[in-house]
Amino acid sequence: MRLSALLVSIALFVGACGSSTGDRVGSGAGIGAGAGAVVGAVTGLSILQGVLIGAGAGAVIGGVTDESQIDLGEPIWASGTTPANNTAVARVQAGLTKLGYDPGPIDGIKGAQTTNAITAYQRDNGLPIDGRATADLAMHIESQLGAAG
Repeated sequence: MRLSALLVSIALFVGACGSSTGDRVGSGAGIGAGAGAVVGAVTGLSILQGVLIGAGAGAVIGGVTDESQIDLGEPIWASGTTPANNTAVARVQAGLTKLGYDPGPIDGIKGAQTTNAITAYQRDNGLPIDGRATADLAMHIESQLGAAG
């Protein structure tokens, strides 16, 4: 009984990062796998069993919760901290500026002003509104610039 209570407790804390369901499921699974490895190492489970249980629990928790319930911030791949994402953010910022949106400085850092400009662009163009600066969004913006020019 104590082992199952421990696993449930860990599952509640391995929620997820991100605002999209996909990000939350993926990060929840990763965080859960790490926590599960620890549980497996200190209990009667094997490390592999702990990883599998933790990954499953984290993915489920990430999928059935939202940011208002568990918010561990944005996952690293969406935060603008990786070189590839910094490039996408800068491309999005440059395109938004050319289209008359104000994302702030073109610096590859996704702050609140860039997020607001992205959200406005997504809303104005009938795109799903998630405020994320992705390579796909940069290509969409660039295609709008090509059509306008």
